[in-house]
Amino acid sequence: MLLQRESRFRAMVKVGKRLVAVHVSNSGRLSEVFVPGRLALLRPLVSPQRTTRFDLLLVHGENGWVSIDARLPPLLLEEAMQERKLNQFQNYSHIQREPGYGLGRLDLRLWEEGRPDFLVEAKSVTLVRDGVAYFPDALTARGRRHLGQLARAVGEGKRAAMVFVVQREDAEALSPHHESDPLFGPAALQAASKGVEIYAYRCRVNPQEIRIAEEIPVRL
Repeated sequence: MLLQRESRFRAMVKVGKRLVAVHVSNSGRLSEVFVPGRLALLRPLVSPQRTTRFDLLLVHGENGWVSIDARLPPLLLEEAMQERKLNQFQNYSHIQREPGYGLGRLDLRLWEEGRPDFLVEAKSVTLVRDGVAYFPDALTARGRRHLGQLARAVGEGKRAAMVFVVQREDAEALSPHHESDPLFGPAALQAASKGVEIYAYRCRVNPQEIRIAEEIPVRL
């Protein structure tokens, strides 16, 4: 049972009669998810470099399970691409993780002989209100920087996309969250005007599996 979030990457959970510190792999606020008393799913992970023995994977919200691991979206995208489930990416059969670009890295590079490189940045989304998923849930200079990198790639003749992976099942559309970062929405709109492709997918999430399920519309 979820008790409280102690810091950016640490929370307390009650397991039976024990209080257990768990690692939170998400730097967002997660205020709508971190509600004391909710069920939580943990994964044991022992390492001498860690101060916690568990990762927090899922939290059960009002409308079902929510995956809070922000490391998952690129892996979920890669899996769906390899299974040829995403129409926008079916013309590419080669995938590279964390390609270097400019002064940093993006999540995925797709390539196919005779086609332009396709750079992809994946974003984890956990905030949903009244069926609408919102990103970000905190200021994200990094997210705005990624949009700039993607726009630059388009200017160089590449394809580029920002993909929002909603790690829950109750989203029907996605929009920028202006309350959290008033600059991200305009940056996304500007990037889209320069040719950056913007997609969003919701996931099937339960204790047995997390998979990309369906595309949902993006409202910039």
